[in-house]
Amino acid sequence: MSAEDTFTLYDLRVDVIASERPMVCSHKAGDWFSLSGEELCFPPGQTFPLYPLAALLPILPAKQRATDANDWMTSDADVACPDPNCGARFRITRTGTRTFRHDDVTAVPR
Repeated sequence: MSAEDTFTLYDLRVDVIASERPMVCSHKAGDWFSLSGEELCFPPGQTFPLYPLAALLPILPAKQRATDANDWMTSDADVACPDPNCGARFRITRTGTRTFRHDDVTAVPR
């Protein structure tokens, strides 16, 4: 793997955390999933509701990339459930890094 054709992404873990308001969606405090590269991984037997996942998906690629220490994407980790009646929060944590080769993830030449 040559350094000139590689890039690094963070692996992420997304945890469901409770707030002072009750949760109304099917997620529960303690539920989680991880993101490694482009692969979402859920624990065996655990489900995750579609609408919160849809709200989280645009944020996850940005959280995977290196950001400036002063960027809000670096410091802000909690995202609210998009259901206005649900009190769930989702905490996005960077758990490690993974290196990829350009040619392994796209057919478009550099």
